Amino acid sequence: MSSFLLGGELAVNRLGYGAMRLTGQPGNFGPYHDPEQGRVLLRRAVELGVNFIDTADAYGPGDNELLIAEALRPYPSGVVIGTKGGVVKTGPEARWPDGTPGHLRAACEASLRRLGVERIDLYQLHRPDPKVPFEESIGALAALREEGKVRLLGLSNVTLPQLEAARAITAIASVQNSCSLADRSSDAVLEACAAHGIAFIPYGPLGADAMRPGAPLAEARGVLGDVAGRLGATASQVALAWLLRRAPNVIVIPGTTSLAHLEENVAAASLALSDEDFAMLSRG
Repeated sequence: MSSFLLGGELAVNRLGYGAMRLTGQPGNFGPYHDPEQGRVLLRRAVELGVNFIDTADAYGPGDNELLIAEALRPYPSGVVIGTKGGVVKTGPEARWPDGTPGHLRAACEASLRRLGVERIDLYQLHRPDPKVPFEESIGALAALREEGKVRLLGLSNVTLPQLEAARAITAIASVQNSCSLADRSSDAVLEACAAHGIAFIPYGPLGADAMRPGAPLAEARGVLGDVAGRLGATASQVALAWLLRRAPNVIVIPGTTSLAHLEENVAAASLALSDEDFAMLSRG
């Protein structure tokens, strides 16, 4: 499994795990219905070589971070936990951004307590708050890093101008935007991240989001199905391999609640796409 040096400091394998689904449903609200199974899955991910786990304080809220700590503390050497702050959630469909400095500080300190760490490996702004000047939010994150509460800073759901504005204030280690075979809207951001050595972490790598639940790219149709059949792989594995082939700074974080799917996803890191297959998939 190939790796990427996150922030020039932390070596992470490029096939990670997105823990969001280990929460209550719908809306990733409340604790996961089977916490013991969730702990087993998280430990198995690490056994398989996954050393980057993605979460957020809004997942639960808070329950997902607690589950990760219950499963993995004391954290194995080399395991990197990335979390996010800046979104308030009070119900399955009740959520809104809060990028005020006071909220970000309180959110970060609460995540530190739930994760049981003295410093968060990667702390990402979950979503820009249109009611707060973007530079104020980034300045608050930079202050948290200067105080030693955070090692590396990242962004999520940002545009290219926002990425550049943030980079003018502080070092940015990662960007997490929606990106998949079905969503190319962040291609310019991905390319900018590659140019600057910033990790690009596509969420919804199998096409699932609030409008398209069920991971539609897991279905073997069209070119995706043709390539999967020729390689003896699943459609999900091909979709993940395509993202990994996009650029060496891409870290994919497919989420699953199934041990079988977890192992299938991890195996995608070893799937080699030919130049022809990659080109066909890229054309759609």
